[in-house]
Amino acid sequence: MSLKPKKIEFDEIWKGLRETVHQVITLKSVRRSVWNDRFDDVYAICVALPEPLADRLYLETKAFLENHVQELLLQRVLISDSDHASKAKMSDDGTSSSSPATSDQLLARYYDTWMEYSRGSQYLHNLYQYLNNQYIKKQKHNEAEIVYGCNHLSDNQEKMEIGELELEIWNQYMIQRLGNELVDQILSGINAERSNKTTGQHNKNTEIIRGVIQSFVAVQEDRRKGSLALYQELFEARMLEESGENFRIVASELLQVCSVSQYMERIIKKFDEEEKLANIYLHASSVPKLRKVCEEEMVTKHMNFLYSECKEMVANERIADLRNLYILLKPVTDGLKRLIDVFLEHIKEQGKKTIACMKGDSVHIQFVENMLDVHRKYEELIHSTFKSDPLFLGALDKACARIINEKHSNNQVCRSAELVAKYCDSLLKKSKTTEGEIDQKLTRSIIIFKYIEDKDVYQKFYSRMLAKRLIHEQSQSMDAEELMINKLKQACGYEFTNKLHRMFTDISVSTDLNAKFSKYLNDNELETGINFTVKVLQAGAWPLGPTQAVASFAIPQEFEKSIRLFEKFYHINFSGRKLTWLLHLCHGEMKLSFEKRNYIVTMQTYQMAILLMFENTDKYTCKELQTSLQLQQEIFQRHLQSLVEAKILLLNEEKMNDDTEVSINMNYNNKRTKFKITTNLQKETPQEVEHTMNAVDEDRKMYLQAAIVRIMKSRKVLRHNALIQEILSQSKVSFAPNVSMIKKCIESLIDKQYIERTPNSGDEYSYVA
Repeated sequence: MSLKPKKIEFDEIWKGLRETVHQVITLKSVRRSVWNDRFDDVYAICVALPEPLADRLYLETKAFLENHVQELLLQRVLISDSDHASKAKMSDDGTSSSSPATSDQLLARYYDTWMEYSRGSQYLHNLYQYLNNQYIKKQKHNEAEIVYGCNHLSDNQEKMEIGELELEIWNQYMIQRLGNELVDQILSGINAERSNKTTGQHNKNTEIIRGVIQSFVAVQEDRRKGSLALYQELFEARMLEESGENFRIVASELLQVCSVSQYMERIIKKFDEEEKLANIYLHASSVPKLRKVCEEEMVTKHMNFLYSECKEMVANERIADLRNLYILLKPVTDGLKRLIDVFLEHIKEQGKKTIACMKGDSVHIQFVENMLDVHRKYEELIHSTFKSDPLFLGALDKACARIINEKHSNNQVCRSAELVAKYCDSLLKKSKTTEGEIDQKLTRSIIIFKYIEDKDVYQKFYSRMLAKRLIHEQSQSMDAEELMINKLKQACGYEFTNKLHRMFTDISVSTDLNAKFSKYLNDNELETGINFTVKVLQAGAWPLGPTQAVASFAIPQEFEKSIRLFEKFYHINFSGRKLTWLLHLCHGEMKLSFEKRNYIVTMQTYQMAILLMFENTDKYTCKELQTSLQLQQEIFQRHLQSLVEAKILLLNEEKMNDDTEVSINMNYNNKRTKFKITTNLQKETPQEVEHTMNAVDEDRKMYLQAAIVRIMKSRKVLRHNALIQEILSQSKVSFAPNVSMIKKCIESLIDKQYIERTPNSGDEYSYVA
C-alpha cells in the first residue's frame, strides 16, 4: 500500500466500499483481503488529490445508513402479524406452527434487528478509523471551547464519528418512530412479571426487554451531554408513573387484610422484588428512583398506620417488627423521629425501674451495675435491630443522661456522682477481686461517669476517697489507681485530674523522705523508740479540710519524741515550711498483751492514745480520760465506743456519761491474733457528705465568678442573656450551673465592683477596668 496521496475516482471506489459497508452492517462475512483493501480505500479518499474527499465519504455513508435503517424499520420491524405468520415454518404434518404472542412480536423483532445493527456498527466504526481520527475528531470542539463559547458552528453542523452517527440515525429513524409502542410493550412485560403472569419464555422475554431498554441508553452513550436524556424522557418517566400506580394498588389491597406486622413484611418483600426487577431491566440510575417511588406510595403515605403499634412494639421489644419498621422508615425524611422518641421514653422507664428498688449498704454497686446492664442491653438492641444507627445511639445517651441526672425534687441533690465515686472506691480498695476484673469494671464505670453532669461533685468525692485510700494504705494496687486517674484524664482533661496526680506524687516523695529520715537517725545515732513513718502532704492538693479546724489533742509521750525528731529533720532540709500534724488521720499497729494471748491490732491514733492510758492504771472515768487526752467529747466518745464494741474495753453501765467507769478487759479473747478496728471509723458519715457538697457549692461560686470576670474582660459589654449563655457553655464540662446561682454571682461581682450595669440598660453589663 502506498501512503502517497493520489487522484482517485470516488464513484468507483465508493461502489466497492458501499458493498463492504452493507456486508459489515448486516454481519455478513468479509474476506480478510477485502477488509484490508477497504481500509486502504478510506485512507485514499481522505487524502485524495487535488483535495481530500472526506466530506463526500461522510455524506455518502450517512445517506447509506439512513436508507438502511429505514429499510430495517419497514421490512423487518414493522411487518404485519399476518406477514410474520406466513413465514412460520411448516410442521411435518403440513400445518403451520403457532406464532409468538402479539404483544411480544414488535419487541422481539426490534431486539433482533438492534442486536445485529449495534454489532455491525461497532465493526463499521473500526473500518472508518482513519476518517474518525484524522478528519472528524479534529473538527470537534474541545471542552474549553464549549465552556467559553468559542464554538462558531452549531451542534447540528458538527460532524459525528461514524459510530456516533450510526447510533444517532438509529435513534432518529427507529426509536423516534417506535418509541411509545416499544415502551408500552416493555411496561406490559414488566407488569406481567410483577404479577407472576409471565409465560414459559420468561428468560427469552427478559433478555429482549432488557436489550430494548439498553438500546435507549446505548444510542446516546457516546454523546458529550445528556447521555441518559432519551432513556429518561422516553422510558423512565412513564415507568416510574406506572410503577407508582402499581404500588398504590398493592398498598391499598394489603391495608385491607394485613396487620402492621404483616404489612411491613409484605412491603419489605415487595421492595426486594422490585430491586431485583430493577437490577435486571433498568439502568443503574433508575434503581434509587424506583425505590423512592415505592417508599412514597407504600410507606410515606401510610405513616400513621405503621406507627399505630409503635408503642406496643417498643414496650414489648418486638425485635423483628422494630427491625422491619426501621428498614421502612429510615429512608423517609424525619420518618424515624417518632420511633426514636418512643424508644427514648422506653429506656428511661426501664432505667428508672431498675434503680428504683435499690437498698442496703451496696446501693452504689447496684446503681452503677444496674445502669450498665440497661446501657449494655439497649446498645446491643440498637446494634442488632437498628444497625448501630447514630440517631438511636444518641437517644440511648439522652435517656441514660436523664436517668442518671434526674432530681426527684428541687431541694433534693442528685446522688449519681457520689454513687459512682463510691463504686470506684469499692473496686480500688483491697479485696479479692483480680486486677483484670478491676480494670474491666473501672473501664465500664467510665460509661456511666460520662453521663454525669455534675462531674465536679464526682471529682470532690473521688478525691476524698482516694485520699483515704492513700493515707490508710487501703489501695488494692497503685497501678489500678493510676489507671483510673488516666481514664478520668482522657474523659475530662488534665485540669480535672491535676490534684489527683499531685496526691500520687506526695506519696512517692514521702517514701523517699522516710528513707532519708531513717538515714538521718542512723547518722546521728538517734532512736524514736517506735517504728515511725510520715506522709508529708501538700495542703493545696489534698481534700482534708482547713488545717486550723484540726481537733485539739494531747499527744502521748510515746509519740512525742518521734514527732519532735522528724520536725527537726524536716526543718533542716526544708526551710520556711510549716508542718501541721493531722493525727486524726494517722493509724498504727499496737501490741496488746493479755494473760492468754498477745494481739497485734491496727487502730487510729486516738484509739491508741486511749489504750495507752491503761498501761499503768486499770480504771478511769470517761471524764478523766477525755480531760487527759484533751479531745472533744463527740470525737472521744466515738473512738471509745469503737474499743468497747471490739470488747477490748468495758463500761460499768450501758449508757456512756462523764462518770461512767472504763476498764481494760483482762479476759479478752479473739480467734485472730492480728486484726483492725479502724474500718467503721473510716466510713464516710452524713456530716462528711454534707461538708463535701458544701465545698462543691463554694467551688462552683468561685468558678462562676472567675468565668464571669474572664468573659466580661474579653467582651467589655454584654447583655444579660448572652452572658448567661456563655457561662453555661464554659461550665458544662464540669457541671450544669443553676441560673439562680449565676445571678447571685453576677450580683456579688457588681457589689465587688468588678462589673456594673450600663447606664442605658438594666439588662446589660460592662467590665470595670
